[in-house]
Amino acid sequence: MLTPEAKAELEKQQYRIIGRHSAVKTCGWTKNMIKGEGGCYKLKFYGIMSNQCMQMTTSISCANRCTFCWRGYKAPVATDWKWGVDEPETILAGSLEAHHKLLIGFKGNEKASKRAYALSRTVKHVALSLTGEPIFYPRINELIDQFHAQGISTFLVTNAQYPEQIRDLHPITQLYVSVDAPTKELLKDVDLPLFKDYWERLNQSLDYLAQKKQRTCVRLTIIKGINDLLLEKYAELIERGSPDFIEAKAYMFVGPSQQRLSMDNMPLHEEVVAFSQELAKHLPDYEIVSDHVPSRVVMFAKKKFKIDGVWKTWIDFPKFQELALSGKGFTALDYCTRTPQVGLSGKKTAEHQKEVKERFRKRTHIFVDEKTEEMAFYGGNTKASMV
Repeated sequence: MLTPEAKAELEKQQYRIIGRHSAVKTCGWTKNMIKGEGGCYKLKFYGIMSNQCMQMTTSISCANRCTFCWRGYKAPVATDWKWGVDEPETILAGSLEAHHKLLIGFKGNEKASKRAYALSRTVKHVALSLTGEPIFYPRINELIDQFHAQGISTFLVTNAQYPEQIRDLHPITQLYVSVDAPTKELLKDVDLPLFKDYWERLNQSLDYLAQKKQRTCVRLTIIKGINDLLLEKYAELIERGSPDFIEAKAYMFVGPSQQRLSMDNMPLHEEVVAFSQELAKHLPDYEIVSDHVPSRVVMFAKKKFKIDGVWKTWIDFPKFQELALSGKGFTALDYCTRTPQVGLSGKKTAEHQKEVKERFRKRTHIFVDEKTEEMAFYGGNTKASMV
């Protein structure tokens, strides 16, 4: 799947290539949590422990060349699978091995928490969203089942160009579909798709998403001045997919996307909040639940997750594993649990950046785990466990 040149470029960027078509790279939030510098938005929104999360893909190839993507144009693209197919067992074992090797430097790192690093040795979550299109891998269902058998939750992101694979996907912990623009014309400009029927594929993907019983999410990547418009059209697409959650997230000015877009295209967090508040007016079945300032992202949830006045967007991971391995049908509400902290922070990007600088100046590190009360890390509460 990769030319020697493309492989060398990825390895220079700290990717580790697994077999012929998969890859692993340590997420910055995994490193941050081990160092006591915070967890990712999936911790705040859904309860994932970032130090125990592995970021990988089963297909470096993709059917789009999205303008906002951190992929370089040397990365492969294709509409049909034309390569050999690695065994799921090989991908799983190779990914875990590469992931642990990438983190080994924290073992003797004075800035790292020994406990947080020790816990990282047990991977509990996999984010199938690193690069390319993971659902493209022909044996994705077998690999998903193997992750679950090992007690690893699955978060998979797809660009909505393979609707049949969405339809046939086995139950996963949370399935994301990217909706990158509100109209056919704009989607072509933003995603640069290879499929000629890309718009029909997106809509078919949303139809299949609406049929899923487990947790689903629509991801909006907001590019300032390009796709931050026609909110009523976004709402129509969202309602078609009927996801449990919506994440409106700022485009981040990183990687090769800097060659295609400018810093001005990266919204501030407060601009993402304003966009989200306007979008919410078109979505009566949803409410804004929370935000994560460092990631410039806002999370909406369907009102059904507000049970007896309490939001339950977090995931009961042991319950999910039990249900996934039972062979019986189940729904998203069967493995939800209380969200410790909800509501918009009210913070602006500049305010957050000032706080981060101050924390580094004071060398303040806070480590959280599943038992941390009320997500104390985000509220600055002293109940956070210091280790």
